[in-house]
Amino acid sequence: MTDTLQNATEIDTARPSADQLEKFYRDMLLIRRFEEKAGQLYGMGLIGGFCHLYIGQEAVVVGMQACIKDGDQVITSYRDHGHMLAVGLDPAGVMAELTGRSGGLSRGKGGSMHMFSKEKNFFGGHGIVGASSSIGTGLAFANKYRENDHVCLCYFGDGAANQGQVYESFNMASLWDLPVVYVIENNQYAMGTSVKRSSSETHLYRRGSGFRIPGEEVDGMDVVAVKEAGEKAVAHCRSGEGPIILEMKTYRYRGHSMSDPAKYRTKEEVQDFREHHDPIDNAKARLLKEGTLSESDLKQIDKEVKAIVAEAVDFAKESPEPDPGELYTDVYVS
Repeated sequence: MTDTLQNATEIDTARPSADQLEKFYRDMLLIRRFEEKAGQLYGMGLIGGFCHLYIGQEAVVVGMQACIKDGDQVITSYRDHGHMLAVGLDPAGVMAELTGRSGGLSRGKGGSMHMFSKEKNFFGGHGIVGASSSIGTGLAFANKYRENDHVCLCYFGDGAANQGQVYESFNMASLWDLPVVYVIENNQYAMGTSVKRSSSETHLYRRGSGFRIPGEEVDGMDVVAVKEAGEKAVAHCRSGEGPIILEMKTYRYRGHSMSDPAKYRTKEEVQDFREHHDPIDNAKARLLKEGTLSESDLKQIDKEVKAIVAEAVDFAKESPEPDPGELYTDVYVS
């Protein structure tokens, strides 16, 4: 580790201020309330196709987003609504896309799994398992080639960690010292099989050892722990040290998708995470303990967040369906 990286790490990993922690709480709550409403709209038939909710995993993306700067890129898999909101995309545009309306971020043609924003350097939302790893590595290659000092946050899940393209990406990223942080969101069950039953090496942060990529296991249910680990990882990449892996030990409360009853785990296990490890409750407890906010303040934040989500739903319902002519746009032909 270079002296420059050590100094940057010491500065960047300072404990979040009261204002930062309040923002983390608000951002996580927005994702939670948004996803709860999305689940309701799916049940009402207003959202079709696949829909993968991020409830329970909010601390990962909120903590990591606090570690990057303008120009850095974010790319993820199909459990992507939380990432979109974290990068600052308009909740109304996200909700309209989920409902297949023309006011959506992809004009109603991408749905839940395929939304992008050039303005926010958000490169998707990808339905192919593990695809974000290779595309994210390509984004990092472009950064290295252009010498622009930017870093790519590349998210994928524990299930995708077993895909071959992930290891091809690791090899190239290490070979060329690419500035990419591979964030493995280990929610422990992939599509429905526990890591213990599907992986010979269950410590996923070690997956890069064969390519000389350092890794770290992080409590993905603690937004402060995520932020601290993320700052170090981003500094590592930005200093020219190459890629790094962060395994976020997190937990999703819902099934893999809305069609998954999640019978492969016990109700007691889910309840334990909700009661003792919930990232939003943990942040709330910290705010109350430090005297930053009162219970009434927190209730007001919740009220404001719910209003934002309600406005997003109204916008989605009022937005028209795409014109049939949209079928012929954004299509490449030879």
